[in-house]
Amino acid sequence: MLQVKEGQVDKMGLLFERYHRPLFAFFYHSSGNSTTSEDLVQTVFYRMLKYRHTFTGEGEFRTWMYHLARNVLADAAKKNKPSAHHHDVADYAEKIAGGTAADASLHKEQEVDLLHKAMARLSADQREVLVLSRFQELKYEQIAQLLDTTVGAVKVRAHRALNQLKNIYLTLENGSKVH
Repeated sequence: MLQVKEGQVDKMGLLFERYHRPLFAFFYHSSGNSTTSEDLVQTVFYRMLKYRHTFTGEGEFRTWMYHLARNVLADAAKKNKPSAHHHDVADYAEKIAGGTAADASLHKEQEVDLLHKAMARLSADQREVLVLSRFQELKYEQIAQLLDTTVGAVKVRAHRALNQLKNIYLTLENGSKVH
């Protein structure tokens, strides 16, 4: 990024190759919408170019990148309401028509769908700390720097968010078995 800051804008391609997938995952786990996530990734890379002068090189690049990503996500949330996960009925019909492997695949997809629904019910702060720590695998120190708080506070937030996610998931799971 320091090379980009110095005017070697062609180096953005390398940064994109390295970081577009983790950024997409961050946005997808936060929004649940792949099209929106792709757009938000593009917005982050645009802002990297636009605000390259703000990168000092003192902290880790990923922390700076996720700071931009959080701002992009916050801006998007102001513009749009959160979207629910949509699944095509044809996808399920195809899996239902199959045998044992299709049954396992459908069960796995239902578990993932349930997890997405549980994640959507978390507060934005809880969801964010889980996405950063569990899905993006940032260290607590990096998250603390990103959120401008202490490592201890991040650990507590992550622990509480994980417990809340577990409770929501189990409640949803029990509710789906009743029907």
